[in-house]
Amino acid sequence: MIDVLILPGLFGSGEGHWQQHWLQDQPGSRCVVQDDWDHPNLDNWLLRLEGALEEAGEAYLVAHSLGCLLAARLAGRSAARRVKGALLVAPCDPPVTENLHPGHISFGAMPTAPLPFPSIIVGSMNDAYMTVDRLTLFGRLWNAETRNIGLAGHINVASGFGRWRNGYRLLEGLKTQTRGRRHVVSMPPAFAM
Repeated sequence: MIDVLILPGLFGSGEGHWQQHWLQDQPGSRCVVQDDWDHPNLDNWLLRLEGALEEAGEAYLVAHSLGCLLAARLAGRSAARRVKGALLVAPCDPPVTENLHPGHISFGAMPTAPLPFPSIIVGSMNDAYMTVDRLTLFGRLWNAETRNIGLAGHINVASGFGRWRNGYRLLEGLKTQTRGRRHVVSMPPAFAM
């Protein structure tokens, strides 16, 4: 049974990344694999995520960087009702990301709609991909709990995050927060013959 869908960002989450450890350590986790990690296209990535949610029935999302924006793009889409909650780690700001990696992403503007599922955004004071002020702003816009974990960079391998046990605790806290909430997945009506 799939309980958690892992959403990597630009270039995927390579060897040693905490998301790779998560897949090994957390039974029921599955990575939403994209066709092109190096040149993400929002429409293509959304189709892949929506298909994975359809297959899972319901799932928690654990996203990193551009994967956070992918999760946020579910707001207003029918697939959002299949999301039990989301842990959004080190979201990236599209203009900053485009400046750091010219010509790589086609994701449009930063999503601003409130998320229709419980969410925790985790960021740091020295993330090159998003300032603390922007992190706080999008936490409010997305109606998500925001956690600043200090000087943690982009919360990836380069900033010392291999196996990230505190991430497991954050997801468990989110699960506890949502436990007991009735989460209904609507099914299309049956047609009478």
